[in-house]
Amino acid sequence: MKQVPVRLRIMYNVNNSHESAKFMVAALRHPRSPTAHQTKTIIHVSEELPVKQQRTPANPLSYGVCDIGPIFHGQMLAPKMTNLRKFIDIGANLLDPMYQGIYHGSQKHQPDLDGVLQRSWENNLSRIIITAGSLDESRKALELARTDARLFTTVGCHPTRCNEFEDSGNPETYLQSMTDLASHNRDKIVAIGEMGLDYDRLNFCPKDIQKKYFEMQLSLCSKLKLPMFLHCRNAYEDFVNILRKHKDKLTDGVVHSFDGNPEEANSILQLGLYIGINGCSLKTEDNLFAVTTIPSDKLMIETDCPWCEIRPTHASAKDVITSFPSAKKEKWQADQMVKGRNESCTIVQILEVLARIRDEEEEYLCNQIYKNSMKVFFPYEL
Repeated sequence: MKQVPVRLRIMYNVNNSHESAKFMVAALRHPRSPTAHQTKTIIHVSEELPVKQQRTPANPLSYGVCDIGPIFHGQMLAPKMTNLRKFIDIGANLLDPMYQGIYHGSQKHQPDLDGVLQRSWENNLSRIIITAGSLDESRKALELARTDARLFTTVGCHPTRCNEFEDSGNPETYLQSMTDLASHNRDKIVAIGEMGLDYDRLNFCPKDIQKKYFEMQLSLCSKLKLPMFLHCRNAYEDFVNILRKHKDKLTDGVVHSFDGNPEEANSILQLGLYIGINGCSLKTEDNLFAVTTIPSDKLMIETDCPWCEIRPTHASAKDVITSFPSAKKEKWQADQMVKGRNESCTIVQILEVLARIRDEEEEYLCNQIYKNSMKVFFPYEL
């Protein structure tokens, strides 16, 4: 078992009559429900410790931060509590060559997608949605999704690849092929996307082409009654204007990998959409503040693996509890992650960060986010 120093928040209750200063390191750091104490896993009980006030909380709790460690990795959660959790990774790029052991065109280790998926299932992933970025990729993602009952996929064209519509020689035929693929495989295809606007990478596709085929793909959502899996980078004004233009025809949907400010989040929420959070959403203190403004009933979480991991340099890194053994790709080991290559199993880290920065109890937040994802992508099961 790997020993890691763990940075946890220490809690004490405050009310009008007295202050309780019994400090505990526990898996649940922000109990709010009357039964929360029944589900705590107490790891360590300390003597009285000085507490540095971080900010004035909205609820009658005060807290500080203390370094506790080393603690054996794997002792963070009791098995009973872990089994109560269910995650849906709403965005995973499982077709990426890295899961075939290929990095920048060079084979570094054997294909290990099966092991990556097994790690996910063992860490409470109940479903994973594979994100597709082109017609060809949509077909391959569907083929992969058919290998496991817990895998699903999207159908769509990423904004940076919208040149494919015109390169095909017949954009209408390209769109019809996506329509046919989605309509004939409704058991596995749960959204249209990844579609939207990306002005950070205009070298791949110019603005006018992106906007044209974003609007064209939106027509599929209402036609097929499928939710939208949306992408936006440095293009919020045009992005929101296009969605407002088609507001009467929009279906449910999520803007994934959100990295905007509170105003941009609010403009998305006003359209009735959900917001997806991953490691790229949690890089800076400004990012963290923006995420706290999103109502819990509009949140989803994702990994966007093999990208968007929470890195040590991110503002959110201090709030991560769970770690996974990893090795460099040149020293690949079947039972470990590859350094720098994200996996769906790390979705628990996104939950841990959100719970801490929002002062919400993890199990409550996990359950709410799971319900949100089910409501949008699997409504027929509710």
